[in-house]
Amino acid sequence: MKHSPRTTSHRSLAATGLLALALLGGSIAASAQQWYFYVKNDSSQAIVGLYTSENGSKWGRFNLGSGIASGKKVKLTWNASTNNQDCNQYVKAVFADGSEVKTAKMDFCDDLDEPIVFSD
Repeated sequence: MKHSPRTTSHRSLAATGLLALALLGGSIAASAQQWYFYVKNDSSQAIVGLYTSENGSKWGRFNLGSGIASGKKVKLTWNASTNNQDCNQYVKAVFADGSEVKTAKMDFCDDLDEPIVFSD
């Protein structure tokens, strides 16, 4: 069966439209990507607060619920409001007795599956 120029034209437009939707869909999926990291508590106390900071002075808090129990590893997901922040951030853990441990700057865009370990 021969295709008339009009039929071919409609098919080309339909194919172009589908390609545009596919590209847009990929873009939406990429922007919806959730950034995460793991924290492992190897200390003898629960971690009751976890904070991150780009500059080491202004801290944002992660919602830990009842905390991270001793010996547990948890996966934490960044809030979408942090998407424009730098990948390099300090991390601070606050323990049940009120003591704090601050890490060196971590690159959260590099290795997301290796946990940040807090210990005594």
